[in-house]
This record gives sequence, C-alpha cells and structure tokens, in this order.
Amino acid sequence: MPTPHTADDIPGMEAESCCATGPLSGLRVVEFLGLGPAPFGCMLLADLGAEVITLRRPGSSVPALVRNRETLEVDLTDEDECTKVRGLIAAADVLVEGFRPRVMERLGLGPDDVRTRESGLIYARMTGWGQTGPLAHTAGHDLNYIAVTGALHLATRSGSAPLAPANLLGDFGGGAMYLVTSVLAALHERSRTGEGAVLDVSILDGTTYLTSMQHEYRARGTWSDVAGTNRLDTGAPYYDVYPCADGHFVAVGALEQPFFVVLLEVLELDPELAEGREDPSNWPALREAIGAALRTRTRDEWARCAEGTDACLTPVLDLSEAPAHPQVAHREVLAAGGDGHWTPRLPSGFVERPASVEKLLRNWRRASGDDPEAVTAAPAQRNRWASARTRQENHVEP
Repeated sequence: MPTPHTADDIPGMEAESCCATGPLSGLRVVEFLGLGPAPFGCMLLADLGAEVITLRRPGSSVPALVRNRETLEVDLTDEDECTKVRGLIAAADVLVEGFRPRVMERLGLGPDDVRTRESGLIYARMTGWGQTGPLAHTAGHDLNYIAVTGALHLATRSGSAPLAPANLLGDFGGGAMYLVTSVLAALHERSRTGEGAVLDVSILDGTTYLTSMQHEYRARGTWSDVAGTNRLDTGAPYYDVYPCADGHFVAVGALEQPFFVVLLEVLELDPELAEGREDPSNWPALREAIGAALRTRTRDEWARCAEGTDACLTPVLDLSEAPAHPQVAHREVLAAGGDGHWTPRLPSGFVERPASVEKLLRNWRRASGDDPEAVTAAPAQRNRWASARTRQENHVEP
C-alpha cells in the first residue's frame, strides 16, 4: 500500500486530476471519511466530476467506495492540522461528514465555526438516526434504521423473519442517494440565494421516504400490514422467487394480466389459470402450479425459454454471474479487471462514459491502495483549492 498523504500535503501538489470532466466538474467537496452512505455519496459526486478530497484518521484502513478522490490522513486533535483543514473547507463548495451529532462542533469544525451560511458552503451531515431525537446519539447500522421505518418489514415472507437486503436499502438507497439529492438541491438553491445550508441527512428519513407508495396504498386500503400477503411482497404468486430443478432460482414478476398470460404459455400451464388470479383465495393453488412447473427445469433452461418474451421471468444471478448476462453486458455497467473482478461503472443515464475502462480501474486501484504511483498522482485540485482558499480568507476565517 502506498504511503498516505498527510495534511502537510494540502498545498502545492501538481498532477493531473483523476476526474477532471463531468457535469460536476469544478465542484469542490471535502469529505470526512465515514462508513456506508457518505463514502458512496461522495463516490457518486466524484464519478460525476466533482473534486473530492477525503480526510481520514491516521493509521485507519482504506475502506471501499473511495475511488476518484484523493485521501489525506489528518489528525483532527492536532490544532495545526485542523487549521489546514479549515483552509480546505474555506475553499470548498460542499462538506460531507458522517460523525455522530456534535462531534464536529467539539472539533471546532461545526457549521457555525466555518460560517456555513455566509460562505455559501453546503454542510451535509450524514447519520443513521438524524441530528435530533431520542436515538440521535446512539449507535446503529443499516438494519437498525430500516427496521424502525417499516421498510424491513416489507421484505418479509408470510410466516418468516424479515430478510435483510444487505445494506442496499438503508445505506445506499435511503442514505447515499438522499445525501446526493439533498446536496444537489442545496447547490441549486445557493445559485439563487448565494447562501450556504446545513443538511441534516439521515438513513431513517431517506428510507421512510422510499416507503411513500406503500403508505399511500395503505391509506387506500390496498396494502395490508400482514407480511407476505400483498401483491408486491411475495404475497401474490405471480410476483415471487421460485426454486428450479438445479436449486437455483428465477424471479417471476408478471404483475399485469397480459404478462401473466405469456408466463403461463412459457411454463406450459393451463391458460385458464389466468382467470380469477386477482382473488387471493386462488393464490395458494396458483403458487403450487407455478412452483411445480419451475421445478421441472434448471434456472438457465427457464431463462432461455423466457428469453425474448414478456413473461417477466429472469434468472437470479450472483455477483460473479451478473456480468455475463446479455443485458448487463450490453449496458456496459461493469468494467472487467485483470484479476477477474468487476468494477461497477457510472450508469449511462448520468454522463458520457469514462474515457476508458483502464482509467476507471486505475482510479479504483488508486483508491484501494494498490497503485504504486498513487502518491505522485495526486489531483491538481489542491493547487486550485489552495489558491481559492487564499482568495476567500477575507470572507471566511480559518
């Protein structure tokens, strides 16, 4: 692993930025390295072209999700290093921190300390529980946060315990995406007012927002709190996951009647089964018929049978299998590394693809500490930030 940079490296390092283009090019972000949602959110900002400098504790390990940005070791208990950090903040557009509430204030780096509103700084605070409330100062992780929102209960089969959806739902769906959306909205607001903002972003809040449709359905009387009895929580037999002859699984999502008719054709089942499919009393028999049919062939055989149809039947693949799926391969959402591993790429809906797969993989290796040239390949934003800091010193005190 290369030697990490320190706070002494902040000014005067000249090299090409690893991500100098993109819709967020020129946006300057200081990230106080945390876990889960904040690193993912800052990775997305960096992938979109923002210049992100990540600050981490001396001797701490380099976590995942730190590609496309420079990482500095900073001892925030050292006043000299904190002064240099304040200089970075003074030149930044966005600050992202994921500590517990009041930690940044105790370090002298809170929103009031850096004059957030006057400077135009977007000060984003990413936590699990939020900055306020009875649990604000207690520990927790993705599973805890989504549990109290009702979202974890939605991933429950009838008669079974809730299924933990890795940390995709809370950390990344309700956390990181909510973080990025809030930052971009605050930047737009700043373009009109010139003022900065403090963002209280929490996994609890963001995940609750993701349950909007279920809350609306519940208010209409079309969603039950009994787990595994609704159309979208595996209650309906035409929206579920089934085992095949080889022990692998397929996902069936034939929600609409026309698609369900095609599914019956692919499974070679009686088309009359489509009649009365919306009556929950028919669901047990229908589930048994679909399950029995799918157990007669392997997962890949069923995938081939359904290919090119509107049966809404797809194979359940693991991470090593997904890159070979024709649609995944066509969309080029994964970049292949020489070691057999894959790197997710920025979705094509955002911006033009990176110039090359090699560049993307190099940025990934640099972030993980596997690039021997990482020490000399620091982004040029430090010079630009140092200059910007000098220009702003009359407006923002370090």
